[in-house]
Amino acid sequence: MNTETRLPLEGVRVVEFTHMVMGPTCGMILADLGAEVIKIEPPGGDKTRNLPGLGIGFFRSFNRNKKSVVIDITTESGRATATELIGQSDIVLENFRPGLMEKLGLDYATLSQRYPRLIYVSHKGFLPGPYEKRLALDEVVQMMGGLSYMTGPEGRPLRAGTSVNDIMGGMFGAIGVLAALRERDATGRGQEVQSALFENCVFLSAQHMQQYAMTREAPPPMPSRVSAWSVYDVFTLAHGEQLFIGAVSDKQFVTLCDVIGCPELAAEPRFANNALRVAVRPELLARLGEVLKHRQASELISQFEAAGIPYAPIVRPDQLLDDPHLKQSGGLVPMQTDDGGTTEVVLLPITMGGRRPGVRQPLARVGEHTEEVLARLKHEEIAH
Repeated sequence: MNTETRLPLEGVRVVEFTHMVMGPTCGMILADLGAEVIKIEPPGGDKTRNLPGLGIGFFRSFNRNKKSVVIDITTESGRATATELIGQSDIVLENFRPGLMEKLGLDYATLSQRYPRLIYVSHKGFLPGPYEKRLALDEVVQMMGGLSYMTGPEGRPLRAGTSVNDIMGGMFGAIGVLAALRERDATGRGQEVQSALFENCVFLSAQHMQQYAMTREAPPPMPSRVSAWSVYDVFTLAHGEQLFIGAVSDKQFVTLCDVIGCPELAAEPRFANNALRVAVRPELLARLGEVLKHRQASELISQFEAAGIPYAPIVRPDQLLDDPHLKQSGGLVPMQTDDGGTTEVVLLPITMGGRRPGVRQPLARVGEHTEEVLARLKHEEIAH
């Protein structure tokens, strides 16, 4: 294949026993990077396909570029088929409740005796330790790991507005796979990789933990924090529109005042530098707010863009489907869905050699590749 179109994980085969978000995210990353990812679904399909409400987009978001094979691993014959398929593969991914894969004989300890080159990735709630048998959800670990406390107002812990730890857990699982493949090249042996929700969340909170270790003062939640910058807030403009504006240097503050037509603010001695402005921040923000509430967002955005002032409109996820940067940069592309329709999907946020790893095939229907994969398995048995 032309090296310009070849993907880095081409030739790597992955067997995925996953559902929901964490494990599927890991599999999708590997699939986008070129691995052949075979998603094992139970008879009737992964229940994630039919989640309602906030879960309705999970399957389409995290299962592209995969093949679907239906195997009932609760039966002896199903487990035998799955084991055989694993033997012809490089990597196993799983994210089921603690102990289930061991009970089925599809755990790393069992499989690695037969297949020592196997790389096995377990996506869990907790890494080994006192909590490892607990069941976890993204919301559970956000509460335990400091994130909800830091996100909400004081006394009102608030989970982040997306499955940050599930997605991050899949990312770390994929990072572990890449490192394990590299190590296997050197040693000839596979290994078990574990990624966990709780530890992900603590990693997100690490900067605040270190802040306390250095100052011996518990950091306040983000809505209650004392900002390091005087102008770093959301302002309400004309017609109720909102815009985040950040002026994080003295030069930017002077430029901001010029752009919005109040250079006299920058000329006041008590606003001469950031430290002085932070000391009187509420008054400064009130005065800026009085000026800004009469301005149009579209007008300010073009002026801030030209002047190099950090800004951001408050955007809903649905509005991102029409974001010009995502569309023109190739980060939002069409994918054929399992029901024959088409949807726009968000690609991995990376380029490799100037290319975005993209969509290579329609979203798999339940069991669409069962015959193909299992027939090839028989063929490979004969070949060996």
